[in-house]
Amino acid sequence: MAQDWMVKALEDLGGEIDAWRMDVEALKGQPGFPGARLLTSRQNVVATFAGTGTGPTLVLNGHIDTVSAGDETRWAHPPFSAELVKGRLYGRGAADMKGGLTAILGAVRAIRRARLSLRGAVEVQSVVGEEDGGLGAFAVLSRGHTGDAVIVCEPTELAIVPAHAGVTLFRITVPGRAAHGCVRAEGVSALEKFLPIHTALKDLEAERNRKLRHPLYEGMALPWPLSIGIVQAGIWPAIVPERLIAEGRIGVALGERIEDVRGQVEEAVHRAAADDPWLVEHPPTVEWIGGVWQGTETSPAHPLVRTLTQAVGETTGRTPSVRGATYGSDLRLFTNDFGVPGVLFGPGDIRQAHFTDESIAIAEVEAAALALSVTIAEFCGVN
Repeated sequence: MAQDWMVKALEDLGGEIDAWRMDVEALKGQPGFPGARLLTSRQNVVATFAGTGTGPTLVLNGHIDTVSAGDETRWAHPPFSAELVKGRLYGRGAADMKGGLTAILGAVRAIRRARLSLRGAVEVQSVVGEEDGGLGAFAVLSRGHTGDAVIVCEPTELAIVPAHAGVTLFRITVPGRAAHGCVRAEGVSALEKFLPIHTALKDLEAERNRKLRHPLYEGMALPWPLSIGIVQAGIWPAIVPERLIAEGRIGVALGERIEDVRGQVEEAVHRAAADDPWLVEHPPTVEWIGGVWQGTETSPAHPLVRTLTQAVGETTGRTPSVRGATYGSDLRLFTNDFGVPGVLFGPGDIRQAHFTDESIAIAEVEAAALALSVTIAEFCGVN
């Protein structure tokens, strides 16, 4: 199990280990519970590297879980083989975000090997459930594992990301009427009835991205995307589909309320249905499923942002960009719910995440580890 490997690696570095399986039922009753589709009791791992107690605590967080590999026959490099080709490591989770976790381990190892005596503590967190809403990070924080600032090592291409968008997931059910395919006109295809709804959702996406702007997202064509990820319709090739279910996600801009964005989606669906006599009599439904990722923002003037920006510049020779992310992450649980400011920063490209032949450049992992080690020394302080 990957978390058992993390325990061993962090023990070897001298960390004080706290590893436990989440009590999901207890977490469900707590304020701020992020929601999830997979309410399973999986293992979290936290390692604390104590300082002398006179400096701030820096949390380095990464998630160990991944999305599925999908159709493995479409991968040129098997998704679980970890093939290294011309300096790139291929495999599911390489960028999202085993590369970030590896950089964290490398940074802590560098601090230990240099025998630096830190004034503040470093806390390494390897959490589960990020892909499904952040249940693991919520459990870690609820257990008391917090700090003065956090770096969540998502793949940012070594950019400093002090803000990310919100995300909420939906399920749309469109009714039809079954009929034999040879008398198709006597049925009502739920697939055909979904098409104007999909058009209405794309129009909503275009309108939102035209109107909603933010300085950290300037130059991005689609900072608040809406995407349909699952479509299921029909039970047999020769039967007109009597129901369609579509599931997807919509990005929530900084400063927006989740409830307001949900209302916009529901209104777009209902407006499209109002132009169709069948859907007027048999209205589609909209449900809100899985986890909720609220947007978050840490001031670019925060000491952690300045320290990390300087460290990346010193170690790479390039001034890193400071920008927002279009996806949600565990960062919002730290900042919004537990008052721990922080940033996203790590090796890898988000375009590789959830992608066939996902990969990461080993040189970028090394660069991230070096920048993180300098940041640890500067932020926590050295005796």
